[in-house]
Amino acid sequence: MPNRTVYFVSDGTGITAETFGNSILAQFPGKPRHVRRPFIDTLDKAHQVVREINQTAELEGVRPVVFLTLVDPDMLGVLKASKGMVLDMFNTFIEPLEAEFGVKSNHRIGRFADVSKSQEYTDRIEAINFSLAHDDGQSAKNLEQADVILVGVSRSGKTPTSLYLAMQHGIKAANYPLIPEDFERNELPKSLAPHKAKCFGLTIAPERLSEIRNERRPNSQYANLENCRREVAQAEQMMRREGISWLSSTHKSIEEIATTILRDIRPDRLMY
Repeated sequence: MPNRTVYFVSDGTGITAETFGNSILAQFPGKPRHVRRPFIDTLDKAHQVVREINQTAELEGVRPVVFLTLVDPDMLGVLKASKGMVLDMFNTFIEPLEAEFGVKSNHRIGRFADVSKSQEYTDRIEAINFSLAHDDGQSAKNLEQADVILVGVSRSGKTPTSLYLAMQHGIKAANYPLIPEDFERNELPKSLAPHKAKCFGLTIAPERLSEIRNERRPNSQYANLENCRREVAQAEQMMRREGISWLSSTHKSIEEIATTILRDIRPDRLMY
């Protein structure tokens, strides 16, 4: 098992597949290699994942294990035709895994007592401390240590996304607000310029931004709809000009935003 690769394939973020799959894998000794493949929502993407699974099987000489949360029956059929050991969610897991790994499960509910002793746990704590210290641009120190720097107008979702990345994935995520003074200078804040490759932008619908800001500062210029429209437009223009990838947080969950950032900025963190 230690040398096995386990895939978590989903038409969403893959968090459900990974969480459930990990709870099953915790019944066995060893530490397999994890690969999450989220947003597999077309046949082309499904075939691409199958090619990856088949290549892994050939390279490692054993079948990868594949946990699935796919709704579309055509894509499900494509994945089931791969060279992996495919487990559709909530079917029976323990007995086929015992046969595949050649070991009996220990029938433990989970290994939560071991978590605090792991390097992954230490990394997560360090990432949380880093994200808190670099929230809302309050510090520009050690930005070279950041895995990602979120940029966008105030209240576009940078802080919760940064903390989620830190807590769930051990990502050192700083976040920095784009403010009217940056737009007047027509350039990124100087502290971000050397780290532009690590930047990822969040934008938001002006109407939603106005609602959120009004909860914080009712009837202020800060929350005024026209001001929000102006800031959002200027921020998007700046990110487009600087070549910074960005997405709208208006209708996306924190989980979806974080997964997209990992896929685009740190794809290696989808493997561990």
